[in-house]
Amino acid sequence: MYTEKVMDHFQNPRNVGEIENASGTGTVGNAKCGDIMRIYLDIDENQVIRDVKFKTFGCGAAVATSSMATEMVKGKTVQEAMEVTNKAVMEALDGLPPVKVHCSLLAEEAIHAALWDYAQKNGIVIEGLEKPKSDISEHEEDEEY
Repeated sequence: MYTEKVMDHFQNPRNVGEIENASGTGTVGNAKCGDIMRIYLDIDENQVIRDVKFKTFGCGAAVATSSMATEMVKGKTVQEAMEVTNKAVMEALDGLPPVKVHCSLLAEEAIHAALWDYAQKNGIVIEGLEKPKSDISEHEEDEEY
């Protein structure tokens, strides 16, 4: 049912924890399934993500997508992090079962929420970034997987 990569990131998640005084923090959830994901970003003066941590309450797929998403943005610029989509997270994990696709949406939205927080704190605009949703289940019907 789950790929080897999903199982690996679930059983050995990368970047778990919190960053005190994070440059940006984003929390999103899905009221339908109860998953909650929080991502912390440490961004340097050149807008490069120096460090990233996450805390996720949810199923194995939610933990795996959080772990993979943090790996994908670490060391990247803010603009490069904007390009990490739920599809990219799923591809990096070699796929997810259809009923777990929403977990990859949580990962994308949590990154965007953390970037939004960073932009608000620093009075900057990040091209292409829209105000994040705190509950993705409200907009699931609109999303294209």
